[in-house]
Amino acid sequence: MIRLAQEKDIPRIIDLLKQVLEIHANIRPDIFVSGTSKYDIDEVKKMLNNDSKPIYVATDDADNVLGYAMCMIKDTPEDAINSVKIKQMFIDDLCVDEAARGQHVGSKLFEYVKSEAKKLGCYEVTLCVWSGNDKAESFYESLGMQTKEKIMEYIL
Repeated sequence: MIRLAQEKDIPRIIDLLKQVLEIHANIRPDIFVSGTSKYDIDEVKKMLNNDSKPIYVATDDADNVLGYAMCMIKDTPEDAINSVKIKQMFIDDLCVDEAARGQHVGSKLFEYVKSEAKKLGCYEVTLCVWSGNDKAESFYESLGMQTKEKIMEYIL
């Protein structure tokens, strides 16, 4: 089942945030600090009360959280004079518990996010994938996503 996250889900969401951060810390230890989390309890709590930042959770039959998709509804900035005005559903973070991977939890979450985005009148669903996270990139490509843009870097 997939539903909006509730306060009771916060400890599990924090656990999953730590799992996904470890993946990123292994890829880019120069950017991510192992043993930390992208958001803390208070920040997740604020998101639960913000309609423009929905968090969807996938649960098992006992209502245990297996994964989440933290989203942000974004509009083209008003000062973007050379861009078509669109609304997008940005997946800020998506994580499936290590023990539940390979059980189609991530693809079900993604399909749910797409359906919610469509209901909200969004033009697209977007997300970012770190270079080196080949499994995630392959997963999203298997769902029909394609590269929209790349950010290049030169480390000094």
